[in-house]
Amino acid sequence: MKTVVIYGQNRKGSTYHIAHSLAEKIGGDLTEFFLPKDFSEFCCGCTKCFIEGEWKCPHYSKLTPITDAMDNADVIIFASPVYVYHTTGAMKAFLDHYGYRWMVHSPEERMFRKQGVCICTAAGAGMKSANKDMADSMFFWGIPKIYKLGYAVAATDWDHVNEKKKAKINRDVGSVAARIRKKHGRVRPGLKTKGFFNIMRMLQKNGWNERDVIYWKEKGWNGKKRPWN
Repeated sequence: MKTVVIYGQNRKGSTYHIAHSLAEKIGGDLTEFFLPKDFSEFCCGCTKCFIEGEWKCPHYSKLTPITDAMDNADVIIFASPVYVYHTTGAMKAFLDHYGYRWMVHSPEERMFRKQGVCICTAAGAGMKSANKDMADSMFFWGIPKIYKLGYAVAATDWDHVNEKKKAKINRDVGSVAARIRKKHGRVRPGLKTKGFFNIMRMLQKNGWNERDVIYWKEKGWNGKKRPWN
C-alpha cells in the first residue's frame, strides 16, 4: 500500500505527529511533502489548466512530483493546523492548483479508487471548517472514502499535549488505520459521488468548455464507461 501525506506547514507539531503516526500504522510505502517548502506558489488565475491543459500552468513542473505521488498512492492524507478557523494559506494555495481536476471539469480517474484522510489540530476550535477546506477538494476530485480527524489539543506543540488526549488520539488513529487497511483494494464510490458524477456527465454532453468536453468524450464517460469500473 502506498500513502502520501501533504502537510500544510513545515513545522513538525501536533498535526505532523498525528498524520505521521497514521501513515506508519497504515504501513507500506510512505511519501511526505511539506508546504510551503516543497511547493510555495500561488495560483495566478491564468485559467490555462482549464482551457488548454494542466501542463500549461506556469507552476506545472514544480507541482508534478506531488501530483505524481498522489496519483500513484492508495491513500492521500492532508494534514493542516487550523489558521483562523480554516486550513493554512499554503494548503489552500496548493489545492487551488487542482481546480481543473474537480468533477465539473476533468477529474483524474484514479482518484475514484483511493481513500483520503483530512487531519487538523487547533489549540481550541475550528477543526470542522478547516477539515472541510481539504475534504471539499477530495470529494470533488472523486475520492470515494474520506475520513476526518480533528483535535483541540490545548497546546502549541506536541510535547505539551496531555497524555490522556494523546492516548485517545492514538486509539482513533489506530482505528482509522485498521479501516483503511481493511478497505484497501475494495473502495467504491457511494451514491453521493456517483450522483454528482452523473450530473456532471449530463452537463459534459454539450458542455461549455471545449477541453472538458473532449476529455470526457475520450474517457468514454458520456457512454457506459465510468472511472470506477
